[in-house]
Amino acid sequence: MSDQLLSSVGNALRLLKAFRHADRDLGVSELSRELGLGKSTVHRLLRTLTAEGFLRQDPASGKYRLGLVLAELGAAVTLNTEFHAAAIGPLEELWKLTGETVQVAHLDHREVVYVERIESSHTLRLFNEVGRRNWAHCTGTGKALLAFLHDDELDEILDGWELPALTPHTITDPEALRADLARVRDRGYAENVNESNIGVASVGAPIRDAAGRVIAAVSAAGPTLRLNRTSLESHAGAVMAAAEAISRNLGWRPLRARVRGRR
Repeated sequence: MSDQLLSSVGNALRLLKAFRHADRDLGVSELSRELGLGKSTVHRLLRTLTAEGFLRQDPASGKYRLGLVLAELGAAVTLNTEFHAAAIGPLEELWKLTGETVQVAHLDHREVVYVERIESSHTLRLFNEVGRRNWAHCTGTGKALLAFLHDDELDEILDGWELPALTPHTITDPEALRADLARVRDRGYAENVNESNIGVASVGAPIRDAAGRVIAAVSAAGPTLRLNRTSLESHAGAVMAAAEAISRNLGWRPLRARVRGRR
């Protein structure tokens, strides 16, 4: 069964590639000949890919062309490449200033996904790979992202969410979290001390795109043996400066931003 599924996926990808060099719409018969597949198989693949937005059918001719989903995926690849280019310089500078692990995360509903990371130079390190996920309510990047959501977006995320307690210090009351997020908006950065893991602390700040929307967050994280109250406050300035530098590289200018917090 798994071999059949992989074969179907492979045929679907081959079908999409057939449109790369086409200067016209393609129909079932043409694709069947080019791919060496039966017409019934091609027809099923076309229906599935059309339903998912990868292809669209001309109602007059009945033939197919590439759909908007592929354009969206292409734009996402370009955005990720541009984001990496915008982030790497400020991240390296932040790493040099703090000596701690520095990372960038995006918000995915109630979780953060780490997309950029430079490991601490210290012997005692954190080992959190790129692509790792964590809860947003108990991390420096997560709270920096939640704090700058629109009211209705935050309400939707918190609605029915039983905030998991990862440690005894994790905020599990929604109203207490709202109060903490208000402090994040006021000072421009978020703190996490023993909230996601005992012995781990971090400070995070929001990254904006050219339109001023918060699209990611950057943080410096390390053991509480090094990141105490004094060092967290000193690192906060460096983290906010890195966030602003990345935002500027993405085209953001403070004078263009309509407001700092939620709208």
